[in-house]
Amino acid sequence: MSQNTFTMSRRSFIAGALATGAALAMAKPSIDASVAFANDAAVDGGTLNYYLTDPVSIDPYNVQENQGMQVCNALFDALTTYDGQQGKLIGKAASSWEANEDATEFTFHLREGATFHNGEPVTAQSFVYAWNRLCSPLTDPENPSVVSYHLSMVEGYDDVVAGVKGATLNMEAKDDYTLVVHLSFSYADFPYVVSHLATAPVPESAASDMATYQWAPVGNGAFKMDGKWESGQYIKIVRNDAYWGDKAHIDGVDFKILLDIDTAYLEFEAGNLDNTQIPNGRISAVAAQYGVAPDGYTANPGEETLLGPEDSIYYLTCNNQDKIFSNAHMRKAVSYAIDRQAICDTIFEGTRVPADNFITPGIAGYEAGAWEAAKYDVAAAKEEIELAKKDLGVDSFSIILNCNSGSGHEDIMQLIMANLKEIGVEAKMEAVEWASYLQKLQDGDYQIGRLGWIADYPIMDNYLYPMFYTGNGDNRSQYSNPAVDEALSAARAIVDDAERIAALQKVNRMIAEDFPVIPLMFYRHTIVCSNRVNNLYVGSLQMIDFTKCWLSA
Repeated sequence: MSQNTFTMSRRSFIAGALATGAALAMAKPSIDASVAFANDAAVDGGTLNYYLTDPVSIDPYNVQENQGMQVCNALFDALTTYDGQQGKLIGKAASSWEANEDATEFTFHLREGATFHNGEPVTAQSFVYAWNRLCSPLTDPENPSVVSYHLSMVEGYDDVVAGVKGATLNMEAKDDYTLVVHLSFSYADFPYVVSHLATAPVPESAASDMATYQWAPVGNGAFKMDGKWESGQYIKIVRNDAYWGDKAHIDGVDFKILLDIDTAYLEFEAGNLDNTQIPNGRISAVAAQYGVAPDGYTANPGEETLLGPEDSIYYLTCNNQDKIFSNAHMRKAVSYAIDRQAICDTIFEGTRVPADNFITPGIAGYEAGAWEAAKYDVAAAKEEIELAKKDLGVDSFSIILNCNSGSGHEDIMQLIMANLKEIGVEAKMEAVEWASYLQKLQDGDYQIGRLGWIADYPIMDNYLYPMFYTGNGDNRSQYSNPAVDEALSAARAIVDDAERIAALQKVNRMIAEDFPVIPLMFYRHTIVCSNRVNNLYVGSLQMIDFTKCWLSA
């Protein structure tokens, strides 16, 4: 197993990644002189039309995927946020924070004068209420939060999620603007955790009608709801003029909910969308037509195509409780059989990179080749498939590949099916819409499917703990290894950054031996914006700060 540690700065990684796709950086079209474009003269007004698929949730209580997170990010301020342009964690609802020496107690100082969209003040008690709401099974007994594990290190968490009568998280409002949180073990990365929008505050009035609140959340962010979420149609938000921070230049965002990327791109070409994903097979043509953003992340007129690397991975999730995919040899056989480079070249025109790891290269602690079976090796695949047959007492395999429909995943599955046929595995594909697909994974009603993981915050722990710790909501593979759980818990408690990263690297290699999921590709942006969009920054975590962009007249 290779342990060649990859050490490259984020700046170097981005530059190298863009060089890989240099063929896409064709001559940029000239900017139409009629388009108002000035770096130092932002224009106020206008509504941004943004493509979205139907989210799972836009309430912090269950926000769990990038579609819902994008809306939630506009509606809510968590305590902190990761600023990709500055490359550091900054305060949002909190102006500052500090920890005790062993990182078991954190004190957050809130911004004074901040309010919810209904005018209620945002206080330390708002966080006490919101975090207990997130973790309590009584909040919505039929639909418990799948993201409450983000607060698993807070004292009292286990009792609260278990529904123990009278249990609460060990946190206190010292006064209206001082929040103290007690952890059950040392966790120096806690300020990153509270950048997750699941930890955002909600007003106590949210308790009065959960069914209503989840369709029209009242937040504390720079934008507020304009009406309610109309599933399958739209979500509209408008500027919050009572916001504590910089007011947005745009009047609002119209999130247009469409079924698939191809439909969205047609709407984009018709002038009805300002932002969309690029359909498979059209990346080079779009880059040539609309120009490429030099930094990979910031859209401006004439530089409208975004191809920057993301802190995210495309992978196959294997149901480790399924009779066939409970076998590690079977999982490794499928992995070795997949020609990742062919997928990256054929479908994504070289803009994605084969994944050799579950940790992405932009994260401190990434080690090249740490997941040894994450590579194309037909001979090794055939050896593993024979071992799987012996273990399971079968002569052949017929499996079902699951994916969500309408986002180009079917094309990837077709190539994988052809790869599997080469090692004697017959595979069929089943595709359903996104929300139904997630439910199938959550219910364990699948054998092998596809998912993408976008870092909630850019640290190793956010890849390993949510995905591989026993029982976590995002652990859709249903993987469980007590030794991994113990080692992961121990690593998380190390206060020294370098020592903690080294310990997490060992955990990552332990998980790679079991190989519960199959890494396929490291994502890059494939986004295009209209030529009226200025200073729209889509970071490596895929989040957009809509306050900073503006629209040409």
